[in-house]
Parts: sequence; C-alpha cells; structure tokens
Amino acid sequence: MEATRRSAAGMQAYADELRTMFMRLQDEGMELHTQAKELRVTEKSPDGLVRVTVGSKGELVGLDLDPRVYRRPDARHLADTILETTRRAEARLRERIVEIFAPVVPPEQMKAHLDGDIDAIFQVFAGETGDDR
Repeated sequence: MEATRRSAAGMQAYADELRTMFMRLQDEGMELHTQAKELRVTEKSPDGLVRVTVGSKGELVGLDLDPRVYRRPDARHLADTILETTRRAEARLRERIVEIFAPVVPPEQMKAHLDGDIDAIFQVFAGETGDDR
C-alpha cells in the first residue's frame, strides 16, 4: 500500500513537472524551435582540408575541399575524413540543440529523444515517477 502511494505521488509530481514543461514549451517553444531549425554547424577535419556544414536535421548542407587534397590522391582516406568530420559536426549539432532546449526540456530527456532511445526515455520516466520496474 505504501509503495502504491509513493508511486502515485511520484507520478503526480512527474505529471506536474510535465505540465510545467508543457506550459514553458507553449510560451517559449516557437522561439526555441526557430533557433533550432535555423541552426547550422560547420566542422573542419584535423588537417584542415575538409570542411562540412550540417543543417538542423543533421543533413549535409555544405562540403568544401581544399585543393591540397589532390596532392595525395587517396580516395579512401578522403572519404573517411569526410565521414568523420561530418559525424563530429552532427555531434556538435546535437549538443547545440540540447543547449537550446535546456531551459524547457531536461538535457537527458532531450538527448534520449534525439537519439530515439525509447529505453532511456522510459528510464527517465521511471526515475521521475519512482517506479522501480
């Protein structure tokens, strides 16, 4: 009985937190959404020969190759450099999105959402409601 009351109290507290978060999202959400939607992140490769820019959805929107890449014609190395530089740009983009929404969405929840990690989302929920299942 006590565990049920604790669980119900935890769920009520979490519902209250969600309501507050929802109200803040209503108030601030469009501005934050606009900031996130307009976000672009550019990253350079360690050797400075590759520069990629990703858009708000992680899509590649810009790719610049320094002409010096042709001095060493190694297609595999170039492809790997482009991929790695793009991955770093995407990671930085995700960090920026988490930062933008931090005032209204807890970072761990936003990260789980961006990762599409359903298990992590439910773990956050279980932790907030006191449900140990």
